[in-house]
Amino acid sequence: MGDDSEGVFERKRSERSGFEGIVGCSSAMGSVLAGVEQVAPTNSTVLILGETGTGKELIARALHRISERRERPFVRLNCAAIPFDLLESELFGHEKGAFTGAIAQKVGRFEMADAGTLFLDEIGDIPLALQPKLLRVLQEQEFERLGSGRTHHINVRLVAATHRNLTDMVQRHEFRSDLYYRLNVFPLTLPPLRDRREDIPPLVVHFVDYFARKIGKDIHHVPEETLSAFASYSWPGNVRELQNLIERAVILSSDGTLPNPLASIVTHSRELMAPRATFSESQRAVILQTLNGTSWVIGGPDGAAAALGLKRTTLIAKMKKLGISRPAQPERMAETEGRPETAGWSEAADE
Repeated sequence: MGDDSEGVFERKRSERSGFEGIVGCSSAMGSVLAGVEQVAPTNSTVLILGETGTGKELIARALHRISERRERPFVRLNCAAIPFDLLESELFGHEKGAFTGAIAQKVGRFEMADAGTLFLDEIGDIPLALQPKLLRVLQEQEFERLGSGRTHHINVRLVAATHRNLTDMVQRHEFRSDLYYRLNVFPLTLPPLRDRREDIPPLVVHFVDYFARKIGKDIHHVPEETLSAFASYSWPGNVRELQNLIERAVILSSDGTLPNPLASIVTHSRELMAPRATFSESQRAVILQTLNGTSWVIGGPDGAAAALGLKRTTLIAKMKKLGISRPAQPERMAETEGRPETAGWSEAADE
């Protein structure tokens, strides 16, 4: 980055060994990293909580890198990405012939991670039927492959992550309470990007540098207005969304200046919102046109409700919602549904 962008912000790097790839100087991230340093030397299970895109796998890898298991395997599995009928085999392995299609022996992720760390991402997606077996391996450090009666003993440190609220899932009986308590030994909650906005400038520099080198472009300027847009955006996709938008912006850059990738998102959002307002306005216009055509008679066979294919009470409710009321004029009698009605309308329900 050139001098003009360096005057806007300074890239912050963690001086802690093992935290490569984690960029941030906020107090919120500082608390998370302090927790990582506390629990990493132990063998305790860690549960990483946070919204999608907050960097849960980076934290899991940091836990492994600064633990005593750093020289042993780090194995990961996204539980949400594996079909239910294959997940048990992925976790615990199977013997040849254990089920249709099992043409060879398979080693599961727990065996692969023996003496190391197993990272189970999206643990909230583990099916209820499989949770007792997972609980057993966490408590006893032993399991059997599918199709085998032989017990395998392992020494695995589990790090789990989820964007789901496991407490709510337990209350809804969608997640076992005993498994939840076994996982929730040392929880770490990652803050969403909107709660650590001071980390946005160093993250921008980090991703611009990375993608500029990867794509082979020279990006030497990030405009103030682009940084302001980043700072005010809500970032529903968190750091992952920022990373993807920076990559897009680097690709689109043609003059060494990073374009604002949020401009298209704001425009698209406005376009998505527009039809809702237009629909309400169109609905209001149609009702008014129909009412004027029936001289504001609402009920009866010749009234506006019948013309619109609505019940009288439904039309009255829509009129209230859309703020439609009859223009002030002298009261007169109008024959509606075989009975006199004033210039307003009756709110009595249809018979």
